[in-house]
Amino acid sequence: MQQMIQDALVAWVDAAGLALLAIIAGLLVYKALVYLIGRFAQSASVGRIFFDAAARAIGVSLALIALSSVLHTVPEELPWLAQIRHGTTLLLIIALTWTAVGFTSAIGDVIVKLNPAYENEWKRARKVETQTRFLVRCLNIVIVLVGTGAALMTFDSVRQIGTSLLASAGIGGIILGFAARPVLSNLLAGMQIALTQPFRIDDAMFVQGEWCWVEEVTATYVVLRVWDLRRLVVPLQWFIENPFQNWSRNTADQIGSTLIWADYGIPIEPLREEFYRLLEEASEWDGSTGTVQVVEAGEKAIQIRFLMSAKNSTTLWNLRCSIREDMIAFIQQRFPQYLPRYRGQLEEPQEPTGQASVLP
Repeated sequence: MQQMIQDALVAWVDAAGLALLAIIAGLLVYKALVYLIGRFAQSASVGRIFFDAAARAIGVSLALIALSSVLHTVPEELPWLAQIRHGTTLLLIIALTWTAVGFTSAIGDVIVKLNPAYENEWKRARKVETQTRFLVRCLNIVIVLVGTGAALMTFDSVRQIGTSLLASAGIGGIILGFAARPVLSNLLAGMQIALTQPFRIDDAMFVQGEWCWVEEVTATYVVLRVWDLRRLVVPLQWFIENPFQNWSRNTADQIGSTLIWADYGIPIEPLREEFYRLLEEASEWDGSTGTVQVVEAGEKAIQIRFLMSAKNSTTLWNLRCSIREDMIAFIQQRFPQYLPRYRGQLEEPQEPTGQASVLP
């Protein structure tokens, strides 16, 4: 056994030297590419983005391609040659899949870079980014599946199993369809969302009672950033089957209100004047909407609505809180007697009207 191993090593001396030289040559070509691209390509150029996204994968692929070329020129009688060739082919498939995934991700980065979110084009830029990110992820999934299938097909046993399974492909497809229904439904829902655009990256939304923003759209779920920095992860299929509020679908402008209860005797006109004065001084107000209305009249008090508008939901929230605080302070200072209160009515006891009968 030991003698056989020694003979095999002796037989592989020349081939191993050639293989080592091939790997070194492949790595030198990679280093030359790195130098040339770093020297002549700008850091923000399209070519540089593609190369940086798959640089390591390209280096590994070049070395494996050179090694595979040498292995196909060595004598066929070398021991373990078939196993080494198979391992090299397997690694090369993995490296090429890695490279393809890197290039695909770079496509998304380039498209997003070419469509920056300028002030007047933010809506279009977010639409392009949402569609691009989703399609890139779907394409990466397809590339990984193809690469995995190609790697498995290099094994003879897997090819034989695949041939035998063709006879039962119909039943297997039905079973697989039922098993993968949640995944497939989310993938189809994601394609529908990417094409119809009910929401985009950074859209302000109200989902399941939470005020949040779209942070990430994957192939199967959406990550929503809640106002208090929690993350809400929702399957894509949920957005197809349930209604939700998009607060920045076409424009981010919003109208909101602040409600204050007061006594029936409070004068409305001074409140209206003070409200308009506060709006004029508020930097959050966009100058579009400002109204004071009595919207409710209950048994003990009236409800006054202060309606206002702002450029987005966050600014509107801050404006509403500021107006509420200032209006309450104004009522406390000018009309404290008209704050909500409970009324009571005292009645004097009445004397009995009838005469008590006297028994004889």
